[in-house]
Amino acid sequence: MHPPTPSEDLRHRVVDAPAGRLHLVEQGTGPLVLLVHGFPESWYSWRHQLPALAAAGHRAVALDVRGYGRSSRPSAPREYRMRALVEDNLAVVHALGEETAVVVGHDWGANIAAASALLHPEVFRAVGLLSVPYAPPGGPRPSDVFARMGGDQEFYVSYFQEPGRAEAEIEPDVRGWLAGFYAALSADTMPARGEPDPHFVSSGATLRDRFPTDRLPAWLTEADLDVYAGEFERTGMTGALNRYRNMDFDWEDLAEFNGSPLTQPSLFIGGALDASTTWMADAIAAYPDTLPALVSSHLLDGCGHWLQQERPDDVNRLLITWLAAVSGPGRP
Repeated sequence: MHPPTPSEDLRHRVVDAPAGRLHLVEQGTGPLVLLVHGFPESWYSWRHQLPALAAAGHRAVALDVRGYGRSSRPSAPREYRMRALVEDNLAVVHALGEETAVVVGHDWGANIAAASALLHPEVFRAVGLLSVPYAPPGGPRPSDVFARMGGDQEFYVSYFQEPGRAEAEIEPDVRGWLAGFYAALSADTMPARGEPDPHFVSSGATLRDRFPTDRLPAWLTEADLDVYAGEFERTGMTGALNRYRNMDFDWEDLAEFNGSPLTQPSLFIGGALDASTTWMADAIAAYPDTLPALVSSHLLDGCGHWLQQERPDDVNRLLITWLAAVSGPGRP
């Protein structure tokens, strides 16, 4: 059985942060666990984890990352660089009256969680990464890497770089675009092997041209899709897309941490069918060096990118077991 979708037990609040305001959804009491979503989602992507973590004795807090949902949306693209998002996470911990937290992120949230742990190890005492493996800062400039991917096709991250371009594709039909995007990366609806890859765009085409359009993933109800679509129809997509437009700036901003491991107790969970996992197999293989305090690493068979929604029971079990290990006797 899935844990119940949180409702009356949820506590919504807004806290001051460098972004301006950050919207949080909280459930439970105990050691703080900060949950950070990815693209294109919101706090709602943790709806199955909030009640499960609360029942296990944790203060579970899911935020709307800046640019999303009810959080502030700064207008300048540079306001979405990684260091700024880390400072938002730090402000949340302090606003909640806590000194330390475990941080768990999915997709872009995994990168934000990792950077939070890297820049502020005194606050973020353990880090959980979902879907996107940890790779230390450094290496070639990201835009150069993406430009070499796909041959005569354009990688989706490159496609997102020009302000307004992806917005023009998405915003005329936000709900339909989100449905297709979620389906394209979900195990039960993603294109079959050999079909065109939805991570790439052909010349003169759009990402949407490769999305499934005839079905929703099993984990996504019409009501769930309404929640996501309602948020982005209200906010637009630019705040979310601006995260992609700062990758080269992040590469420069975090240069002092090039090659640095995460030394806190860590957890990785990936989907075996998720391109974020398969493309970064080398990063996972490097975990003995890059995550020296790794507690456990898991690949969920038959799972795609949206793993805490596709496989909530498995993810909840793994998170709770890991949290017990990092928040056991003698830990705050």
